[in-house]
Amino acid sequence: MFEVNNLSFKYPKNTNNTIKDISFNIKKGEIFGFLGPSGAGKSTTQKLMLRLLTGGVGVIRYDGENILELGQNFYEDIGVSFEMPIHFTKMSALENMMFFQSLYKNKADIKELMTRVGLWEDKDKLISEYSKGMKIRLNIVRALINKPKMLFLDEPTNGLDPKNSMILKDMIREFRNAGGTVFITSHIMADIEQLCDRVGFIVDGKIVELSNTKKLKLDYGEKTIQVEYKEKENTVEKAFDMNKKSEMDSLSKIIKEKEIIRIHSGETTLEEIFIKVTGVNLKDSKEE
Repeated sequence: MFEVNNLSFKYPKNTNNTIKDISFNIKKGEIFGFLGPSGAGKSTTQKLMLRLLTGGVGVIRYDGENILELGQNFYEDIGVSFEMPIHFTKMSALENMMFFQSLYKNKADIKELMTRVGLWEDKDKLISEYSKGMKIRLNIVRALINKPKMLFLDEPTNGLDPKNSMILKDMIREFRNAGGTVFITSHIMADIEQLCDRVGFIVDGKIVELSNTKKLKLDYGEKTIQVEYKEKENTVEKAFDMNKKSEMDSLSKIIKEKEIIRIHSGETTLEEIFIKVTGVNLKDSKEE
């Protein structure tokens, strides 16, 4: 769906490039996660792909065509949800959606979308009366009102409670399952793990890792199985090396003979991979 080839970009007032010769692709029908610490170049890359920034070196293609050679119809295919919702505060939510939808040829059912995110009953409220979470939910409606083929989502569930977060993630999966393609950036690693088919890590303007989430966990995780079990009156916890037959035999014996409390693999989390790859703790990482 998108091909980014040897892309570099420097802001006019900067000495060094923000984006440094990066290449990656986003396949049709996949959810692609783009991860990195603050200032790594995530937002800049996204803006270049959306033509909100120009002047870069390299080529970005959408569906095989250079995006700089495409007309305004390019935006008919694109839906965008920025992290900070932008709406007209003195208009109602429904008036906002009707206005934005009027800019496109293709039109989704606004009532259906607003009902799905639990906002239809509040459709006549002014945006100034909406909470941050309500604005975020309305943002996903705005991104889908033109029946796009491609979604760009920046921190789509940030600030939402678990129930509404799950609704949005279900909508993203349904969009993908219907043939849509998604480019997502987020600091919420649980979202990335649950949603993404592949992820790319960008650090200091360079792609440092690109793979599917399953392979990343295998590559960065420990090939161990940890078991917690009862031994007389005590609780014992042991780790077994999956590469050693003798330890696997010992594990099998424990499973047969002991009261097992829990078993889990040494599989790492995407948050741990993020820290290893980027050298940045997510708790210390602020938005670009």
